[in-house]
Amino acid sequence: MSGAVMDSRVLAERTRRRQKREAFVTHACLILGVLIFAFPIYLTLIGSTHDVNTIGRGEVPLLPGGEAVANYAQAWGTGGGRYMGVPAGTMLMNSLLMALAIAIGKIAISLISAYAVVFFRFPGRMLAFWLIFITLMLPVEVRIIPTFQVMVDLKLINTMGGLVVPLIASATATLLFRQFFLTIPDEYVEAAKIDGAGPLRFFWDVVLPLSRTNIAALFVILFIYGWNQYLWPLLVVNDRSLETIVVGLTKMIGGGDAQNEWNVIMATAVFALLPPVAVVVLMQRWFVKGLTETEK
Repeated sequence: MSGAVMDSRVLAERTRRRQKREAFVTHACLILGVLIFAFPIYLTLIGSTHDVNTIGRGEVPLLPGGEAVANYAQAWGTGGGRYMGVPAGTMLMNSLLMALAIAIGKIAISLISAYAVVFFRFPGRMLAFWLIFITLMLPVEVRIIPTFQVMVDLKLINTMGGLVVPLIASATATLLFRQFFLTIPDEYVEAAKIDGAGPLRFFWDVVLPLSRTNIAALFVILFIYGWNQYLWPLLVVNDRSLETIVVGLTKMIGGGDAQNEWNVIMATAVFALLPPVAVVVLMQRWFVKGLTETEK
């Protein structure tokens, strides 16, 4: 009997040691991954606090310098790089307006489209849905030339509308909302009809509250999608007062190191990181809940 007890204790001890080793390896891999991804951001943050000569010599210290206030003030107020004159504040505002308009527009159109496909019966309903779904198979590059021509015909070149309108339709969001709406019990629809609620009342009082976590998760994804747009803003906007910060950063970098004010460029890059990071941090709980919640 005592031998069996000893064997169980030895087995338990071995299990604990194995679990500790596995936990150590797991945490070591996570820490290594964080360091790999975070180190370039750390270098950018540190580089934005030094003068241009220090970085120009290829010396990027690992500790902060004393030029942070001057660098960030120049980046925010006047800009830098090859093309002086577009402040980071202006580019940030343009990017923020574009990203918010794209995210809100995509969610609004996708909600209405999915609601119509699921809760209404009309000829061509599924044909309309599959036509929307097929656009997922077409990469942006395939559609960019005809889309640009449409913007030219509508005289939306060099306008905020030209930046936003072609990007506010989302087949992915429509598909996701449709799949969620299909899980709403039919009893909710019948109860709404008995109470005399029309389609708009049912949409506003029942469907939208049930969809709030999905909307929050999609907002985070779509905001970052709009913020990171590069190719379309580069094509449709020549007016520098409408330049987005992603495009502006690339234009700040010259052909040779001597032309680059790397301290100001890095300060601008830090500004460009802040809004998407803030959105993810502030909406993290809703974002995770919207992706993982299964019971509505």
